[in-house]
Amino acid sequence: MLSHLCRLTAAGLLVLAATFPAAAQDFPSRPIRMVIAFPPGGPTDFVGRLLADKLKDSLGQIIIENKPGANGAIGADLVAKSQPDGHTLFLTTVGAVAITPNMRKDLPYDVLRDFAPVTLVVRNTTVLVVRAESPANSAKDLVAMAKAKPGALPFASTGVGSTTHLALELLQTAAGIKFVHVPYRGAAPALTDLLGGQVEAFYADVPVLMPQIAAGKVKPLGAASGQRNPMLPNVPTLAEIGYPDTQSDNWYGLLAPAKTPPAVIAKLNAAFVAAINDPVVKDKLIKSGAIPIANTSEQFGQILKDELARWGKLVREKDIKEPG
Repeated sequence: MLSHLCRLTAAGLLVLAATFPAAAQDFPSRPIRMVIAFPPGGPTDFVGRLLADKLKDSLGQIIIENKPGANGAIGADLVAKSQPDGHTLFLTTVGAVAITPNMRKDLPYDVLRDFAPVTLVVRNTTVLVVRAESPANSAKDLVAMAKAKPGALPFASTGVGSTTHLALELLQTAAGIKFVHVPYRGAAPALTDLLGGQVEAFYADVPVLMPQIAAGKVKPLGAASGQRNPMLPNVPTLAEIGYPDTQSDNWYGLLAPAKTPPAVIAKLNAAFVAAINDPVVKDKLIKSGAIPIANTSEQFGQILKDELARWGKLVREKDIKEPG
């Protein structure tokens, strides 16, 4: 009887083992949809379309579907509820999956329950800038100005709970200063007011800032990152300057719906990692201001857990809530 059960168990395991490779062999069976929670033309869209073009040979057609709104929650919910077969993916920034879940208890999805990590794609250095005419020529100058006028200098962000807002909170804590937080609806209006002198300073990702930096319209004072950006090698990190615990890189990661077969996740990971590491793609990403990463699904999963915990702690400490 026991030997019969062992034979049945062994047969079952063989069938199960055969299922996963079969799932990968048959995948993809139709065009893949990559959901991006931002409008066309932005940095996330650029990265998604660059990779989609490169992946045509290995994965076939990848259709970009832009689903902006609700700080990424609309796109995230769409993917979370999609068929878990690898044909719907979510290229997301840190906001939708590590910050927004800490600010909203009514989200229709749970990040760790409803998604399967595929790979971290890029990190985008968050940089502190002032307009060219500003008397501040370093982060220490700006801090001194804030200390001279506590709670008076306006500081722009791309919205309450954005990475740029949280970067400001970290800087204020590290430097013992206080600005007036001025949230905008995105980077474009914030940059416009920075250039016009309505606000004193601003944080933004390198891809957003590069045209203004290259034109000499803004001065980069420091990177809220663990390392200097290759496109701005002379801009020190804020930690180098003396303001620790200010790292607030924005990152883009690739997720699939939970319960996507592990073999399909492995095939997606291999294809995307190869595309990210392609010399031409890598060069284009770096020149745009992004830092290519590409890691395992397990590594990205751990980063996701760590980021949820880290930003959750800050959101609670600062009592940051979405505007009603």
